[in-house]
Amino acid sequence: MIRVHDTLTGKIVDLEPARPGRISMYVCGPTVYNQIHIGNARSMVWFDMIRRYLRYRGFEVMYVQNYTDVDDKIIERANLEGIAAEAVANKYEHAYELVMGALGAEQPDILVRATQHIEDMVAAIKGLIDRGMAYESGGNVWFSVEAFPGYGKLSNRSLDDMRAGERIEPSEHKRNPLDFALWKSAKEEEPSWPSPWGPGRPGWHIECSVMSTKYLGMGFDIHGGGSDLIFPHHENEIAQAEGLMGSEPFARNWLHAGMVQMEAEKMSKSLGNFVLTAEIVERFDPEAVRYWALMGSYRSQVTFSEATLNDATQAHSRWATFLTAARHALGDDAPTDLVTHRPVDAAEGEPLPQYVARAVEGLDDDFNSAAAFAAIHDLVREANRSIEGAQLNEPEAKKTLSGLLEQFLELTHLFGFTFPRTTEGTEILGALVEYLLELREDARKDKSFDRADAIRARLIEIGVAVEDTPAGPRWRIADNG
Repeated sequence: MIRVHDTLTGKIVDLEPARPGRISMYVCGPTVYNQIHIGNARSMVWFDMIRRYLRYRGFEVMYVQNYTDVDDKIIERANLEGIAAEAVANKYEHAYELVMGALGAEQPDILVRATQHIEDMVAAIKGLIDRGMAYESGGNVWFSVEAFPGYGKLSNRSLDDMRAGERIEPSEHKRNPLDFALWKSAKEEEPSWPSPWGPGRPGWHIECSVMSTKYLGMGFDIHGGGSDLIFPHHENEIAQAEGLMGSEPFARNWLHAGMVQMEAEKMSKSLGNFVLTAEIVERFDPEAVRYWALMGSYRSQVTFSEATLNDATQAHSRWATFLTAARHALGDDAPTDLVTHRPVDAAEGEPLPQYVARAVEGLDDDFNSAAAFAAIHDLVREANRSIEGAQLNEPEAKKTLSGLLEQFLELTHLFGFTFPRTTEGTEILGALVEYLLELREDARKDKSFDRADAIRARLIEIGVAVEDTPAGPRWRIADNG
């Protein structure tokens, strides 16, 4: 059984989908007015991983994500760049997809844009007015927080303790300062759509309430996003959806990813203390950046630094180095088939392989990637001890190494690692090392021992360990872990 931390209850609960064997999942995507920073990227990499793990455990997953492509910040960026708001949105949607693709994130099953669902939002707003949950004033429509008794239940706040959030604007037209916009009247030269209250555009919060329920229905299984969205965005989503539909829960489980910090502050474009993801993936191997994003709990607050990225790069390199060495040692006997599913209802009496079992146990516990990564590192340490024997064609060593490599490939594939540089370079690396060893042997035959020693020293320097045996020189990638 997979267990998750539900923000609404504040407890670790069993993940029990509304429909057995199926998971419906909605995650708030970016407001496309700029390139995403590394904090945004970490959150989205994590929800990509959660989707991957749910599929691995045998669930059929429907993953919906949105773009907020109409917003004050998009309009401001359009004015700054001297282009249309739609062009701004298209530009940064494309930039987002490029950088997330580089980080190994798969496309959602359904990717929705706010501007494609304006009519649905207008209908929902009319419904809220009809139910007494909202009111029109001066061409704007506001949600009345006092009309929804459960307001504050996600963020665990009372109305008396609340203050307006970042995107809640004060207005003389509000009945209560905490009331939030469902529809904003048009301003000159801004994008607008027709409505019963005059031309305008939807508020930010109504978008996700409408689009999530349109595609997944009320009571879908997982609603995800960054923890900075708990209030006001997700709080307001609940109020809108349940205020319109009645008492049925909007979402069954709420999962929130922790923030990335720069020193003591949350990473934020509005604070100016952010690092663009596009810059990071240019300077570091994108798979190492993905490793960094996934190596701690998705709920944890993490601090961004080059030191942590360097640590992640070294750890990922150890995995890549092992993969290169193992494939070289096994040659044509290296496993090629991948196990891609380990269902939660697997029959008893079919134990999982040792390291897969450890990783699954961790990931079943609120996606504990730290436990799973520890299992993979332990696997690599054990497997490295079999590489030399496999190079010597010892049957037991080859069998052991092959079995461990199978587990390694299964688990790293689960995390979205493909080691493209390793895969492309394995045969070339092996051929180059063999060529250098031939040159070394020629030098030794010619009694040019200084040259032979220099070749061996250079190989060691780049991480290739060489051992002279009666059968000739043997090499392996040195285990520096």
